[in-house]
Amino acid sequence: MFSVSREFSFSYGHRLYRYDGRCRRLHGHNALVMIEILEEGLDEQGMAMDFVKVKSTVGKWIDEFLDHRVFLAKDDPLAEVLRAAGEEPILFDGNPTAELLAKKIFERARDMGLNVKRVDFWETKNCRATYALS
Repeated sequence: MFSVSREFSFSYGHRLYRYDGRCRRLHGHNALVMIEILEEGLDEQGMAMDFVKVKSTVGKWIDEFLDHRVFLAKDDPLAEVLRAAGEEPILFDGNPTAELLAKKIFERARDMGLNVKRVDFWETKNCRATYALS
């Protein structure tokens, strides 16, 4: 079994609604994401997966749909305020935590046909969440 990994970074804003801590306030992060992909064998070029393919699929989606966006819980009243101001936040069924962001990226990469093993999501340089196959 072969494994390849690709890192991506993007900026985003969020807040944790009904949370009793500093993260209840709207704030931003510069996230680092690492996607690990498994393959049984190598292609004719000797690659498990071309890093360019990873970048052109999930990397493109991250750039287009996650970078410089605001993530909120779907019941957060701030969503309506942002919409009224011409912004369209990305809504989550729960608070947009690092854990749920890792899961969202994992599932999207899988939907794109990548054999994803795990996604590591660093919200800060010291704080990481992982979503992986068990």
